[in-house]
Amino acid sequence: MAPGHRHGSVPPVVLLLLVATVLGSLCLSLTASPEAQKRYNFRFARHARDAPLVSYYNYIVVGGGTAGCPLAATLSERSRVLLLERGGLPYGNRNVSSEYHFADALADTSPRSPAQRFVSEDGVVNARARVLGGGSCLNAGFYTRASSGYVRAAGWDPRLVNASYRWVESELVFRPDVPRWQCALREGLLQAGVTPDNGYTLEHVQGTKIGGTIFDRAGRRHTAADFLRRAHPRRLTVFLRATGTATPVAYGVVFTDPAGVRHHVYLRGGAKSEVIVTAGTLGSPQLLMLSGVGPRGELEKHGILPVLDQPRVGQGVADNPMNSVFVPSPVPVALSLVQIVGVSRFGTFIEGVSGSQFGIPLHGRAASRRARSFGMFSPMTGQLGTVPPKERTPEAMRRAAEAMRRLDRRAFRGGFILEKILGPMSTGHVALRSADPDANPAVTFNYFRDPRDVERCVRGIETIERVVRSRAFARFTYANVTAMEAAVLGRRAGHLPVNLLPRRATDTRPLQQYCRETVMTIWHYHGGCHVGAVVDQDYRVLGVRGLRVVDSSTFKYSPGTNPQATVMMLGRYMGLKIQKERWTRNDETH
Repeated sequence: MAPGHRHGSVPPVVLLLLVATVLGSLCLSLTASPEAQKRYNFRFARHARDAPLVSYYNYIVVGGGTAGCPLAATLSERSRVLLLERGGLPYGNRNVSSEYHFADALADTSPRSPAQRFVSEDGVVNARARVLGGGSCLNAGFYTRASSGYVRAAGWDPRLVNASYRWVESELVFRPDVPRWQCALREGLLQAGVTPDNGYTLEHVQGTKIGGTIFDRAGRRHTAADFLRRAHPRRLTVFLRATGTATPVAYGVVFTDPAGVRHHVYLRGGAKSEVIVTAGTLGSPQLLMLSGVGPRGELEKHGILPVLDQPRVGQGVADNPMNSVFVPSPVPVALSLVQIVGVSRFGTFIEGVSGSQFGIPLHGRAASRRARSFGMFSPMTGQLGTVPPKERTPEAMRRAAEAMRRLDRRAFRGGFILEKILGPMSTGHVALRSADPDANPAVTFNYFRDPRDVERCVRGIETIERVVRSRAFARFTYANVTAMEAAVLGRRAGHLPVNLLPRRATDTRPLQQYCRETVMTIWHYHGGCHVGAVVDQDYRVLGVRGLRVVDSSTFKYSPGTNPQATVMMLGRYMGLKIQKERWTRNDETH
C-alpha cells in the first residue's frame, strides 16, 4: 500500500519504510542538552524511547543531516513534521564545535563518534556523519555556492535558489580571517596562473577567491542543526538515536526503541502527506533497498521482499578524488582550515589547510596528554596516501600513526595543499552488505577509472608545484628540496606518513601513477538516487507515491568546489516547493 492510500484501495506499489532500531550502547544524549535548550529552544528534540506508541504527522523526514534539517524546519512553518535522526545532538561536543578539534571527530572511531568510518571497495578510508546536522558537523567548513550553469542543468528556479541560499547564509555563513599562510596560497595561485583574483565571494567562479566559512570568529562551528531554531516549536518533533531497518508497512514509519517496543508513525492528510528520505549518499539508497525498493536480485540475496524492482537505485555513486601534498615550513604556521580556493580552467580545484595541529598538541595541559591527531590528512583520520589504496590495511595505518608520533614537532610544521577534480567522470555503486541497517553498505567509487579524471589530477598536481615554487609562497617553504629534506626529514624520508611534492630524487613516479597511488577522499561523495533514474525532477521516487529523496544522493556531479552550501540550499528550496504544492492543492479542493 502506498503512503497516503486508505485501506482497500489498489495502489501501484506496496511500501515502506524504515523501522528505526535504537541501540542502547549508542544512547549518549537522551534529550536535548541544557545548552541546546537554552541557545536554540530545542525542546522538541527527544530520545526515540520517549516516542508515543502511535502518532501522526503530515511529513516524516528520515535523516537529520545537511539537507534534512533545513527541509524539516521549512515544512514545520505550516505542517506537523517528524524528523528522525540516527545520531545525537552536536552541541556540547568540542570535536564538533571547535575549529581546533576539527580532526579529532574524524579520528574518533568509537561507537559514540559523530563520524562513522567506512572503507570503500577501492581501499580508500572514508567517513559518514552520525549526528544531527550531518556532514556540516564534520567538514572543514568551506562554503561556496554552485555555479549558475549547475543550477540551470538541475532545472531549478534561479530566483528560488538564490532566496534559499540567502536564507542559509543569514544563519551560519561568515567571512574568514585569512592568516598569512592562506594569503600566500592565494597569491601563489594567482602567480601560478589561476586567475582572475575574485576577492571574497560565495559565487562559484573561475579564478582564485576567498570563500565563506561556517566557523565564526571565535572558531565555533555552526551547523545545519542550527536551522531547527527557525522551526515552529509546536509543529516539529525530532527523535534522536534512530537508525533504520526495513519492514513493509503502508503510509508511514515503524521504529523500535532500546527496550524493543515498536512505535508506529502514520502520515495524516491523505495524498498530500509524504515520507522524505534525506539520509545522504550512502544512507538514502541503502534505506530504499532495505525497504524493498531497488534491484530485485540484490534485495532477494539479503532476504528482502522486493516492493519495486528498481535496478538504478545505488548506481552512479561517485567520490571526487583528492590528492594532497604536505609542504613543510621553516617558520611556524597558524591554524587554518579551507578558506582559499583556486578554480582552474581545466577542471581542478586547489585548496589548502595549515596550522600547528599538524603534529603539535593543542593548547592546555589536557591537550599535552592527548595523542596528536595531526590534522585532517593523517593516518589517525584514515587518510594515508603514502601507500596505494589496496595496501592501506589497519596494520599499515597503525605503523603510519606510530611513525607520525615519533616525528619531531618541527618536522610537521607547515600545511597541506590539495587538489580535487571536477565531476568526477568515474562512477561506481552502493550495494547492501546485509539487511542490518546499522552496517555500512558496500561502496565502490572506481577512482580514476576514466582517463579524463587522471589528466585533471595531473594538471592539478602541476599547479600545486607552481604554487609551492612561487615567490608568494617562498616564506613558507624551503629554498630547495635538498634543504627541506635535510632540515625536516633527515634519515626518515622513507617513513614520512604524508606525501611531499612528487618528482624528487626519492620519488620518480609518473604523475598519473602518483595520482592513482596517493588518492584520498575529501568526503564529497554523491549519487545513488539520480534525478531521472530513481527520482523525478521534483525528487519523487519513480513508481512510488508519497515518497521523495532530497539530498546529495540525487546529484550526478558535486556542485561547486564544496557541496554543503548546495545541499543546505536544496533542503530549504524543496521545503518551500513542497509547502507550496500542499497549500495549492488545498486551495483547489475548496
